[in-house]
Amino acid sequence: MSNRSNTTFLGPEAREQAWERLGSEQFDVIVVGGGVVGAGAALDAATRGLKVALVEARDFASGTSSRSSKMFHGGLRYLEQLEFGLVREALHERELSLSTLAPHLVKPLKFLFPLTHRVWERPYIAAGIFLYDTMGGAKSVPAQKHLTRSGALRMSPGIKRKSLIGGIRYYDTVVDDARHTMSVARTAAHYGAVVRTSSQVVGFLREADRVSGVRVRDSENGATTEVRGHVVINATGVWTDEIQALSSQRGRFRVRASKGVHIVVPRDRIVSEAAIILRTEKSVLFIIPWGAHWIIGTTDTDWKLDLAHPAATKADIDYILGEVNTVLVTPLTHQDIDGVYAGLRPLLAGESDETSKLSREHAVARVAPGLVAIAGGKYTTYRVMAEDAVDLAAEDIPARVASSITEKVPLVGADGYFALVNQTHHLAEMYGLHPYRVTHLLDRYGSLIDEVLAMAKDKPELLQPLTDAPSYLQVEVVYAAAAEGALHLEDILSRRTRISIEYSHRGVNCAGQVAALVAPVLGWDPEMVDREVDTYNARVEAEIKSQMQPDDESADALRVVAPEARQEILEPVSVSTPPMREQ
Repeated sequence: MSNRSNTTFLGPEAREQAWERLGSEQFDVIVVGGGVVGAGAALDAATRGLKVALVEARDFASGTSSRSSKMFHGGLRYLEQLEFGLVREALHERELSLSTLAPHLVKPLKFLFPLTHRVWERPYIAAGIFLYDTMGGAKSVPAQKHLTRSGALRMSPGIKRKSLIGGIRYYDTVVDDARHTMSVARTAAHYGAVVRTSSQVVGFLREADRVSGVRVRDSENGATTEVRGHVVINATGVWTDEIQALSSQRGRFRVRASKGVHIVVPRDRIVSEAAIILRTEKSVLFIIPWGAHWIIGTTDTDWKLDLAHPAATKADIDYILGEVNTVLVTPLTHQDIDGVYAGLRPLLAGESDETSKLSREHAVARVAPGLVAIAGGKYTTYRVMAEDAVDLAAEDIPARVASSITEKVPLVGADGYFALVNQTHHLAEMYGLHPYRVTHLLDRYGSLIDEVLAMAKDKPELLQPLTDAPSYLQVEVVYAAAAEGALHLEDILSRRTRISIEYSHRGVNCAGQVAALVAPVLGWDPEMVDREVDTYNARVEAEIKSQMQPDDESADALRVVAPEARQEILEPVSVSTPPMREQ
């Protein structure tokens, strides 16, 4: 294996070791939640020299962090709300990720902003984008450029001529959010954090008046253990209030879930060389290039049902189609859709509806001695949120805590990435792959490419594509199970790869092949392989049926009956204080 690789494998062996360590060691910080903020907090704390445990009930990014609009963006629309601080902070983070922290995962993306009003709109939008550029948006990407109607239509011929009078080209970024979150968690493990998925917090430990740890249940086999720590950080996003209730402490803020739905259509359905941002009556709509597809969204509606599986309805999909079709030369139909996904934004809400101000700002609070909660914010500002959470948690840690250094800590795969891009053809020859395959791998794994391809050293057949998802190599799904913490088909087909939204079969056609490939790694017998395939297929069927329903309630009722790969406790049993354990 090349010496470019020096990472932590999150495979079955590491999982067993992590369980042993969780139950036997004293930690400085226990982070609850494996979304981008929780993973970020674990990385922040570990790189300060603290002893860290990260536990996640399901999978990395299994909630909000895998269901975003796939942009690491500065929040251009927040300028209209005069949230200059938020935009400046987000642009700074965007630049850091583009240039240093995750250049293999975060990529520049050209946007067209179609103008529809004469006289006032061009100077108004131009002033906003000028602010965007001067606040830090135009460092690793070009500044704005003004376009006539003809120029805009040359860039995006798929837009109706009458739907714009001109345009402005500007840049943002695109990112595979689930892969990025997993990489943050894996980087935390690389720096010493004990990281474990399928590990559900079912209660809090107490000593006198302070929280001293958590009780954790393994969602795979039902085993439980107690994890001791000086401070617990609740970074569970839309589950913040539920975990808060477990601690028997009144929260300092509430989190309201807002549902955002996206559809995925083939790239040839819209002719454009740039992403497009459209104003709607309610918000904005993004049309984002995504490999051989476009991702189009999003919606913004209150969600009060199952937090684990927000369901997209026919009404949601009709809304997106209706909005995007107002500007497209060739309208999209339901038959054009290859994938649909719904996610929940964790918006901060006031203590009552009267004081409620839903915001993309984040809040961090010391809820009780030994317990810190963080919520709100944007995907882009995860690193700042993590830093703020650990800063506050430091009050409960006996030793002196160093300052955050994550501005200088590239994620696994980032180091050496730019040099490897220049060696694409050499790598292609070395591994017997087409250069476009190497580019695909570099943009997913960066400098870990050798580590991935080493798994095919004695099994050259693994360098063949998946039969029914040919944009991915077989070795990628093996690596997902061996190194990236994937435990179930859903983890691989929905998050380590994005097959579930990139192919019209939603992953059903390749579930059997993928299960057979990872069975030796995960120790699955034939019965387990069948169960995994059946569970995944049932999930897809439930999702497709829910997407034909007229409203949230009927969609949710169909979605929640699908079987789960993980055996979670829906209502954690240990709400009261667990018995104390001697130090």
